[in-house]
Amino acid sequence: MELEYILPKDIERRSFEIIEAELGERKLPDDIKPIVMRAIHTTADFDYYDNMFFSENAVETALSAIREGALFVTDTNMAKAGINKAALARHGCSVECFMADSDVASEAAERGITRAAVSVDKAASLGRDIIYAVGNAPTALIRLKEHIESGTFVPRLVIGMPVGFVNVVQSKEMIIESGVPCIVARGRKGGSNVAAAVCNALLYMADRR
Repeated sequence: MELEYILPKDIERRSFEIIEAELGERKLPDDIKPIVMRAIHTTADFDYYDNMFFSENAVETALSAIREGALFVTDTNMAKAGINKAALARHGCSVECFMADSDVASEAAERGITRAAVSVDKAASLGRDIIYAVGNAPTALIRLKEHIESGTFVPRLVIGMPVGFVNVVQSKEMIIESGVPCIVARGRKGGSNVAAAVCNALLYMADRR
């Protein structure tokens, strides 16, 4: 087995070349290709070619929100850390995660619900244009669906990437059925790294528009 000798600056480019080659005849529409490719790049999992759902005009809606300086909200500090801060700054955007906030923790304990659900309520109270990226907690998606149905909070885009077994599949389908602009990894797969990867792909696409 021979190693490839690649300069550090060329590793990502070479990785995308390998992904493209391994996809072979499986082609992606230009408007979603950068997002699916980056999800595969982040995970080395080609299942994202098949399981990524994009609602109608989801990408254009997201790019418009980014150009207007939307706030990104994540359900984990890992996802928050993974979103490119320079790319956010170029578009006047920022990112928040409320999961570790003391007020969120105390309210969650008082109400007997998850911090992820309370974090959604906190985001809703801001009155901001928000791209909500979920990589861990299906309860965040469930609470988002409740807000969307009541009209109390409708994010510009929901990125639904929670990973796991309990209510993960169901919560993703609920977001799809809600009619909100969304990008969702159907099934059990996902994670904070994938949620961040989708956010970064959208930011890099906005750089090129």
